Amino acid sequence: MSYKEFEQQQLLIKNRLLHMWKYLDLGQRKEKIEALEALMSESHFWDDSQEAQKVIGEVNELKEWTEPYDELNGRFLSIESLYPEVVEAEDEELLADLQQELCSIDKKLAELEIRRMLSGEMDNKNCYLTVNSGAGGTEACDWALMLSRMYQRWAARRGWDLEMLDCVDGDVAGVKSITFKISGPFAFGYCKAEKGVHRLVRISPFDTNAKRHTSFASIDVTPEVGDDILIDIRSEDLRIDTYRASGAGGQHVNKTDSAVRMTHIPSGVIVACQKERSQIQNREACLKMLKAKLYEKEASERKLKIDQMGGDKKEIAWGSQIRNYVFQPYTLVKDARTGVEMGNIQAVMDGDIDPFVIAYLKEFGA
Repeated sequence: MSYKEFEQQQLLIKNRLLHMWKYLDLGQRKEKIEALEALMSESHFWDDSQEAQKVIGEVNELKEWTEPYDELNGRFLSIESLYPEVVEAEDEELLADLQQELCSIDKKLAELEIRRMLSGEMDNKNCYLTVNSGAGGTEACDWALMLSRMYQRWAARRGWDLEMLDCVDGDVAGVKSITFKISGPFAFGYCKAEKGVHRLVRISPFDTNAKRHTSFASIDVTPEVGDDILIDIRSEDLRIDTYRASGAGGQHVNKTDSAVRMTHIPSGVIVACQKERSQIQNREACLKMLKAKLYEKEASERKLKIDQMGGDKKEIAWGSQIRNYVFQPYTLVKDARTGVEMGNIQAVMDGDIDPFVIAYLKEFGA
């Protein structure tokens, strides 16, 4: 890259940083952080622990916007200060290093710009992601397992924490369903783009005749709901079943009825957890998931009513897949909503799904 090209790219990124400072109201956010941190330093701050936790949560949410910007801006200012020395010394090697750093900033900046579209009430929350196998028998269970691995690798790429809460194994292979809790900045905002039916076409390894099979799996995503949101769950509306946990976990987990399945009778919503060692802990985890699902159900019904009033006739139903994954006779992953395609299907299954997610957010926003 020539010096002129570098300077043009440098100016472009500088303008984007300045623009971001304005449209994200980062100055105002920083002022709010300073005010809240001053409140946190007062001696009576912890007199009301519940209110104190809310303040801390608000500060952390604000910092999710300001800290990434400060990091990128600091890295950019370092480039600006070093560049005159590079020009004076005509140091091509250092110019290449600065170019690499500028490209890294550009990539991170693009990701931060995407957050502008995550303006939903719950977008900045952690979330629960459930993979359910659909039509296709053993092949569908194997497909659900493949998708669960894809999301684990995607979460690792994004630096999120992921823990498995519940898993129901398939009769022959794969899983019938698996639920994860994903924790990280704007986890729900990004993961909600994956909600829907995912369709697989491949030559089944379970078919001795080597025929092509079509299988389905559905992804459900709900935000983690905090104590600040009131969801009324009456004990008489719950049916609680306990059973023996499956899989790894030691003698205690596998020899006691520690796993819990909770059914909310009025809505029919079912959640389960077998991750924790004790039944009490699994009951608490189930209540959190149930609260999240009931909140999401209410929000979805509210949105559906608004869409119907506005004449929106779109329907999300089993069979109306959001994405197709074709392994044979060619390799292609295509998102049915945005038209984004990727031919490197192995990269997708290794967690490279950001192109699909970002395209969805750009087109549909919050």
